[in-house]
Amino acid sequence: MLIGELSQRTGLSRDTIRFYEKEGLIKMPKKQRRDNNYKEYPESIVNRISLIKSIQELGFTLKEIDTFFELWQEEDATCENLVFTLENKLSQVNTQITKFTELKNRLAESLDKCRNNQCEFEKTVPGCLKC
Repeated sequence: MLIGELSQRTGLSRDTIRFYEKEGLIKMPKKQRRDNNYKEYPESIVNRISLIKSIQELGFTLKEIDTFFELWQEEDATCENLVFTLENKLSQVNTQITKFTELKNRLAESLDKCRNNQCEFEKTVPGCLKC
């Protein structure tokens, strides 16, 4: 299939597909070209892109996904490696949740103060800007 069909089937833009190739997330055999020099993508690329999208939905970055793929290609890749990676990501997410919860509470407190005419921000605005 050509890149246009691959784009339609995966929901990714042609530029994203090319970027994935450039970054090594998608590997194409060098000789996989038509007579007109267009790349012919095998069905396995659709599956690979689906896997990338699934892992991204779990919050992993493309760099982390690349590391995932490297682990899976090693002969000693095990479920233990995967468990460690997932535990690490879960820990990062929990840290982010804590930070976002703190931020949410600070924003709610500031909003409450502003609604009750105790706005903290008003004090920091220079007099010349108050009109």
